[in-house]
Amino acid sequence: MTAIILMGIPASGKSTFCKEQFFFTHVRLSLDMLKTRHREKLIFQACLDAKQPFVIDNTNASVAERKRFIGPAKEAGFKIVGYYFSSRVQDALERNRQREEEARIPDKGVLGVAGRLKLPSRTEGFDKLWFVGMDGVGGFNIEEWNDAL
Repeated sequence: MTAIILMGIPASGKSTFCKEQFFFTHVRLSLDMLKTRHREKLIFQACLDAKQPFVIDNTNASVAERKRFIGPAKEAGFKIVGYYFSSRVQDALERNRQREEEARIPDKGVLGVAGRLKLPSRTEGFDKLWFVGMDGVGGFNIEEWNDAL
């Protein structure tokens, strides 16, 4: 059983990566889709109870945000895997501007998350960590996490 935690600023590729990598294997929990923390909590708990692999597809910018998922998932016996998405803020702002209007978020939303984004650490409870960047041709470069980052 795997719990995947995606981390990064808006428009850094998290949802695209999630759809490409985990669509057929994990339940996707995303505030963009669920709209409320209450719904997110209900589905999260259902995944824990059912031992269903899942992906938290949110910015998960702070240690506290990640802790809400890591602790309970660990206690339920899940392996915790994190993917940190690297992106220059200016590139993310440009990608965000190219989104359909209903999917676009205000620039201040991207900037706000960028300002509070904290690099993850294995000490948070991750069993495995990955560093993800866009490859410039529509794909992703994935590297094993290096604590020296």
